[in-house]
Amino acid sequence: MAHAQYIFGFHAITSRLRQHPDSIREIYLDASRKDQRARDLINMAETASTRLILCEPDRLDKITGTTRHQGVAAHVTKLHQYTTLDDLLDGLTEPALLLVLDGIKDPHNLGACLRVADAFGAHAVVVPKDRAVGLSATVHKVASGAADTVPFFAVTNLARTLRELKEMNIWIAGTAADAPDTLDSVTLKRPIAWVLGAEGEGMRRLTRETCDQLVRIPMAGSIESLNVSVSAGICLFETFRQSSKS
Repeated sequence: MAHAQYIFGFHAITSRLRQHPDSIREIYLDASRKDQRARDLINMAETASTRLILCEPDRLDKITGTTRHQGVAAHVTKLHQYTTLDDLLDGLTEPALLLVLDGIKDPHNLGACLRVADAFGAHAVVVPKDRAVGLSATVHKVASGAADTVPFFAVTNLARTLRELKEMNIWIAGTAADAPDTLDSVTLKRPIAWVLGAEGEGMRRLTRETCDQLVRIPMAGSIESLNVSVSAGICLFETFRQSSKS
């Protein structure tokens, strides 16, 4: 049976309406919202024949578990675009580009990582099932639709998954502050999987040891590290830049 969940925020819901309208069971909209954004959403729901329920803000608070829902939530069926990561990789017609996140616990960071993964053409985001955040309603909101466009896989054993990717000739590149090579000095191979560690902790030892190459992002300022989504964006962009030149 398909798993149902709630997502909230205008970007997340309008994106789902455009791309997967059949996955939306109903939309809940704050009855007091009369602005253009609300009217546009009502029109989209009518066009897609999606049930729309006007309600009070406190009902939305209860549904979403937050007051930061922008006055809209949707009861949706979880998308199952690919059964496994192998299934996705087998269907690719171009060299793989993956973003692997080791233990990201902040839903805002995961949502932002999904956005940059979408922006630079990553084929999937991979995370461990344990000690990491999943695709929560907050992740959907922050991702602004990217949670529906970028395949997301939570794997039981991340180190084993990385070893299996290596057996498929996918280069495993990780980021580390103490790496000898800088991002701008290396030639990035495709297919490639970028591995980034958790906020403040970095990659776990086994994850780090599985990487084929470690690089650091050169920085001129006084801060020692970047937010994981910023780092992901820089690494994916550099891969995209080098690939587009070849």
